[in-house]
Amino acid sequence: MGYPKFGGVGGKGGDVYVQAKPDISLKLISRSNPFKRFTAGVGSNSQPHRILGQPGSDVTVECPTGITIYTDQGHALGTLDAEGDKVLVARGGRGGCPENQFFGQKGQCHSITLDLKLIADVGLVGFPNAGKSTLLNALSKARPKIASYPFTTLCPEIGIIIYDDFRQISVADLPGLIEGAHVNIGLGYKFLKHVERTKTLLFVVDINGFQLSPMTKPRSVMETIVLLNKELELYREELVDKPAILAVNKMDTTDAEKLFPKLIQDLKNIKDVVKSWPSEYLPNKFIQFDDIIPIAAKTGQSVHTVQKRLRQLIDYYDDIKSEDTERDIANLDVLTRKHVDWKVV
Repeated sequence: MGYPKFGGVGGKGGDVYVQAKPDISLKLISRSNPFKRFTAGVGSNSQPHRILGQPGSDVTVECPTGITIYTDQGHALGTLDAEGDKVLVARGGRGGCPENQFFGQKGQCHSITLDLKLIADVGLVGFPNAGKSTLLNALSKARPKIASYPFTTLCPEIGIIIYDDFRQISVADLPGLIEGAHVNIGLGYKFLKHVERTKTLLFVVDINGFQLSPMTKPRSVMETIVLLNKELELYREELVDKPAILAVNKMDTTDAEKLFPKLIQDLKNIKDVVKSWPSEYLPNKFIQFDDIIPIAAKTGQSVHTVQKRLRQLIDYYDDIKSEDTERDIANLDVLTRKHVDWKVV
């Protein structure tokens, strides 16, 4: 509150921030703050011996990186992509002053949702039991649960590929998709939202196809690829434009050597192959794979090739992105100089 007699200004209320910090999880935040309520300090009143009131203390909520902050109306307030990133979620009220008749104003009050989306270089995409966890195990030092039944992976696992020159690339093993994931069937959005922040997609498919259960229709390897393409597109169209590698797994099984050449031929002529398929199965845009690699994750066959190609692909697209950024900066500099010259004239 202000002090009208001397024109004193009351202290501003404190702000509430959310800041990214390493080695912290949403579970830890929930446990340490059971009431899930954060209140900043109240600004002090203006007094005869202190005309300018002391501002209230700010409150900072520490969160892991990869967080997107939403209001209860679904409006995104900001994202925390790197350590130290900070977002203002509630602004403190203005102190009492002549403009508000010396009565302090209330600060903002929001109910917010902290939505975690993993940040990884590579995201593994595939139907259940395609061998994603086995491949992650072979690529990195991660030890995800591996079994012969679908949905072994129920929550994301992160593995780190460490190269001979100590370069590191993070790989996220995400729960398997099923048909209808885009409308939240199965693990749905809990999986698909994590794909958004990966640089590269690594599709893992079983050369023998996929069948969720004896009650469901078996799918060929070609059908599996097209259906994965469709699910990603229905969730978010720009996902199909991400750099992608197709790893055709279980090449150590019977008839795999016969099935692989046919798959390559079908992918080359994909539009002709799917002409007779029901339209609801077909995406509007087919993913263009940067490479197709036959592997056997269980035995380690071609795993080193996958590691090598992932690095090459990430570096290639990072270089392109850097060149585009430099070109945009150069163009902006030229436009700015032209604009300045025009104003001077």
